[in-house]
Amino acid sequence: MNTWQVNPQDVFAASPVVPVMIIERVEDAVPMAQALQNGGITVFEITLRTPVALDAIRAIAQAMPEAMVGAGTVLTCEQYDAAVEAGAKFVISPGMTPKLLSHAKAGSAPLIPGVSTPSEIMQALELGYQHLKFFPAEANGGAKALAAIAAPLPQVKFCPTGGISPANVDQYKAVKCVATVGGSWMLPKDLIDNGQWDEITKLSQEAVALLAK
Repeated sequence: MNTWQVNPQDVFAASPVVPVMIIERVEDAVPMAQALQNGGITVFEITLRTPVALDAIRAIAQAMPEAMVGAGTVLTCEQYDAAVEAGAKFVISPGMTPKLLSHAKAGSAPLIPGVSTPSEIMQALELGYQHLKFFPAEANGGAKALAAIAAPLPQVKFCPTGGISPANVDQYKAVKCVATVGGSWMLPKDLIDNGQWDEITKLSQEAVALLAK
């Protein structure tokens, strides 16, 4: 019996798109999250790819306590613990190891592990994980591959991430097992660098509208 305080299905249901946020300056964290929220995106995946990532999670969690803030690019049990301590309500990893899956099962925040093959999905299912990240989506054959892989595994829901854009998101949306998609197209680096938060809100609104069709 796990002690997760949030259900992974609630993470997937909270927003039609999970923005993959790479935050270089901690002072950008809250304005970026607010810009996304103003555009209708209420789930935030802050990737642990920068030195300020944990501080950014902490800042958003404190400023926006109702928000579904999480950590991405989590590779180790230590990173999982640090992300949860900083205020992450969910954790996403690009892949999975038995050690990380077991550790997160006993933690307080749900882990959404990354998979790309039927064998990995079966391993995740053995440990009770049914909400998974299909990564890297486009490089692994895209929506067509995901539909084929998921066909004999109807109990699994996916958040495909990697190479998804307005040009191909419809293909993923059409796949029955896809509950939400991950992407960064609403967060162009130049807009972040220049603090053009209104533009990010506009792109977020467009993304939500595209996925609502």
